[in-house]
Amino acid sequence: MAAGTVTADGRARVLGDGNQIPLLGFGVWQVDDGPECEDAVRSALELGYRHIDTAQAYGNEGSVGRAVAASGVPREEVFITTKFNPAREDAEREAERSLERLGVDHVDLYIIHWPQGGPTWAWDGMQRAKERGYARSIGVSNFSAQEIDEVLAVADTPPVVNQVQFSPFEYRRRLLEHCEERGIAIEAYSPLGTGRHLGDERVARIAERVGRTPAQVLLRWCLERDLIVLPKSTHRERIDENAQIFDFTLSDEDLAALDALDTTGGTDKARESKWW
Repeated sequence: MAAGTVTADGRARVLGDGNQIPLLGFGVWQVDDGPECEDAVRSALELGYRHIDTAQAYGNEGSVGRAVAASGVPREEVFITTKFNPAREDAEREAERSLERLGVDHVDLYIIHWPQGGPTWAWDGMQRAKERGYARSIGVSNFSAQEIDEVLAVADTPPVVNQVQFSPFEYRRRLLEHCEERGIAIEAYSPLGTGRHLGDERVARIAERVGRTPAQVLLRWCLERDLIVLPKSTHRERIDENAQIFDFTLSDEDLAALDALDTTGGTDKARESKWW
C-alpha cells in the first residue's frame, strides 16, 4: 500500500516509511498527571481509540503508560506517540527516558515538539532514537514549510508527520500541500479550537443539517482531508462522541463551506505566533 493511502476501512493511513497510523487519535495535552489522565486514556481505549498522543512536556507519560498497561488492550494494538522537548539537549537520551516513564520498549511515533533552537539540530538524535529501536517512526510538530525543507536537506531518514494546529478555521492549505508533496502527513491538533469552534453558527447549521454534533462535523472535515486528527477531552461522553465520525460523510457543499471558515489565508506557517 502506497504512502499516504488511507486503508480500506477509512481508519488508518500509511506513512512515508510504510508504517500505519490510526487517523483518530486521543490527545492528553493539559490533562493532569495522575487519576484524571489515567481515567481519560482508559475511557478512550474502552471506547475504541487505538492511538494515544502524549509528550515529554505534558508531564503525563507515566499516566498514559499505566492506563495502556491496565487497559487489557494488547500493546501492539495501541499506537503511542510522544514528543521530544527541545528545551532538552539530546533527543535519543530523552526517548529512553520517555520509554521508562511509559513502561514500553518503543513508541510508534516520536516527534520534535517545536523548532526551538532551529529546525535541524535535534534531527540527528531523532534518527538515532529510531535506529536504536526506541521509535518506529519519527516526525516533527509546529514546523513551517521552510522548516520542513531545512530538515529534509539534512535528513537521512525524513520526517513522516508534521503535527500542527489544524481545523477549518486554521486551514493551512499551503502547509498541507507542501507536506503532502514531500510524503509527510499532517496531524491536526486542537481540531475543535480547544472548544471555541464548537459555538460557531456556521458549523452548527451544517451539524443540524447532517444530524451530527458540531464536534463531529469538525473532526469529520479533518478525515475528509486525509488528516490524522487528535481531539482531547476528559469527559467520557465527549470522548465517545468524538469517536463517532466514521459512519457519515460531508457533502462537497458542506466541505466548501467549512473550508471558507479559514482565518489563516491558507498559510504555509504552522503557527500564527510563537509560544517558545
